[in-house]
Amino acid sequence: MKSLEDKIRNRSALVSVIGLGYVGLPLVREFVRGGFSVLGFDCDQEKVDQLQSGRSYIGHIPSEWIRECMENQSFQATADMDRLSEPDAIIVCVPTPLTESREPDLSYVTNTAAHIASRLRENQLIVLESTTYPGTTRDVLRPILQESGKLAGEDFFLAYSPEREDPGNSEFTSRSIPKLVAGCDESSLELACQLYANAFSTIVPVSSCEIAEASKILENTYRAVNIALVNELKKVFLKLDISIWEVIEAAKTKPFGYQAFYPGPGLGGHCIPIDPFYLGWLARRHDASTHFIELAGEINTSMPEFVVQRVSEALNSVAKPIKGSSICVLGVAYKRDVDDTRESPAFKVIELLAHHGAQVTFSDPYVDQIPKTRHRQIGDLRHSPLTPEYLRKQDCVVVVTDHSNVDYDLVAAHSSIIVDTRNVYKTRAAKSATIVPA
Repeated sequence: MKSLEDKIRNRSALVSVIGLGYVGLPLVREFVRGGFSVLGFDCDQEKVDQLQSGRSYIGHIPSEWIRECMENQSFQATADMDRLSEPDAIIVCVPTPLTESREPDLSYVTNTAAHIASRLRENQLIVLESTTYPGTTRDVLRPILQESGKLAGEDFFLAYSPEREDPGNSEFTSRSIPKLVAGCDESSLELACQLYANAFSTIVPVSSCEIAEASKILENTYRAVNIALVNELKKVFLKLDISIWEVIEAAKTKPFGYQAFYPGPGLGGHCIPIDPFYLGWLARRHDASTHFIELAGEINTSMPEFVVQRVSEALNSVAKPIKGSSICVLGVAYKRDVDDTRESPAFKVIELLAHHGAQVTFSDPYVDQIPKTRHRQIGDLRHSPLTPEYLRKQDCVVVVTDHSNVDYDLVAAHSSIIVDTRNVYKTRAAKSATIVPA
């Protein structure tokens, strides 16, 4: 421990980050800024090639910064897992998706752990950052690593620190967000806290990995449940001809006992649509139930269908069916002003519209292309620029993501029907378009 502690203190420790996506790459940047050399791993050779050539694939990470780091060798990227014996600290930032039956898929975690275990050397610190259910670090990750013949807390150190990255949030940067840290033992906790103190302004140690894992699940379930509440109220208030948006603004004036959450076309991002299902799965394994949380999940996952229903009603009002109609989905990133499309509700909206026979295109200033995958049967769609000619050809425009750099006045001036899921036309004149809230 003393040897690794000294390396962390004098910043000679080589830090590695496995998984160079929306969590891993910003984490690399913070450790480089903290004075460390970083070795990044990713199984996607295309990502590695882009980084090695000095190009960023994440909007808020500048290519100029990547090039500078590659030139001075403060950051290297590789897909060669044999190099896992080199770093002193290994931080795992791999996906934790759901299976088709909505159960936890820890295959990325377990495969990564197996790679580390086969190359594990003494005095390495391993930290899991992936969002997961309580018990994963101790009961899943640790046994795989100990198949190396080395013991956690004696030969190597093991910790958990949940990521709290929020792409596009200018108020809270990676460094300024308090960092929860837990260890499988006191030595692991101490080393992990010392390491992260170089990359984050505030370190919050907690008593166990299970506490840290459960805290991340709580944070995201709290948001999912409250978003489900306003999504359900939106449907009720539409029938009463009451604006949910104005109701929320009015409620916000209360200085205590209320926090504003906003409705939308569904949930996106890697955490909020997934974490409640992790918790529900864990509860069932222990003969417990999470009826309230599961109901919230059902409400949120049903929202794309509600949006398509509103599109159908809007087209029917002008004697048009969805089948054969030209429909533009405006915004496919999962949130405003980012290029992150993970779990975006826009994909489900597109799939449902296409299933009903619509001719669907999309426009998003941050996303050039939606590739076809085994989970998304929507073809290879490319971004369509918002020109007057393009808009006039659309029977309906569906606002799914409210990017701030879109000319919504132009959209309203040249569209016939706009289904607005984000309330962007709250204060804008409709001009020639009919605005349909959804």
